Amino acid sequence: MKKASIKSEDYQKYYQQLILKRIGISGQKKIFRAKVLVIGAGGLGCPLILYLAYSGIGNLGIADHDKIELSNLSRQILFTKKDIGKYKVLVSKKIIKRINRKINIKVFKQKVDKKNIKKIAKNYEIICDGTDNFKSRFLINDYCMKNKKILISSAINKFDGQLFTFNFKRKTPCFRCFIPKAPNEELNCESDGIMTTLAGIAGSLQANEVIKSVLNIRNSLNGNIMIFNALNSNFRKVKLLKNPNCKNNHLHV
Repeated sequence: MKKASIKSEDYQKYYQQLILKRIGISGQKKIFRAKVLVIGAGGLGCPLILYLAYSGIGNLGIADHDKIELSNLSRQILFTKKDIGKYKVLVSKKIIKRINRKINIKVFKQKVDKKNIKKIAKNYEIICDGTDNFKSRFLINDYCMKNKKILISSAINKFDGQLFTFNFKRKTPCFRCFIPKAPNEELNCESDGIMTTLAGIAGSLQANEVIKSVLNIRNSLNGNIMIFNALNSNFRKVKLLKNPNCKNNHLHV
């Protein structure tokens, strides 16, 4: 491994990753070139964004229209009390720039919807869904499938978490195959509560899936769901099957 093939500062900073045979200099350069969009800078998005920045992701988009509230501070680890009332994306950008001044960050201070998702997401290869409602999840899923993006999605509630990876460049089921339509009652942290550490676990797992996807490491989670519980430390993987009645069947490649 030649030090001259990567800048000296980066060589030292990412040395522990560079010496891994599955990463090396070529893998780190892929990470530098990667383009990742995080939708939702909340409990999931905060640890996800942090680990992407520390890993060296070169191009990062963050989309969230919310401002920071006191109730966010128990689990949204990018923020402190002095940030209350400020936009999450603006505070996130400021913090990430301190961690990695070389990272190219673009923030979208708006709610992602049908009208703007194409404009926001078109330049990113990997989309991370950290939203907390089914309307947004379905929208992001449908966009990623139609445009053959890689979607890494997570959801948390109470003590339970779920993690999905969908590489829509290949034949795979989608989120609608798992949940065809939204349940009558919306499940989210505000109504049901959340264990603080669960958000960190789920967001970190999302970041891990991003790096694996960037490095093109064969992913056993693609088209599967990982289900985990923060109380019993139980992790299990369940294979998802294409739902023949899925409304996105015509989009399957």
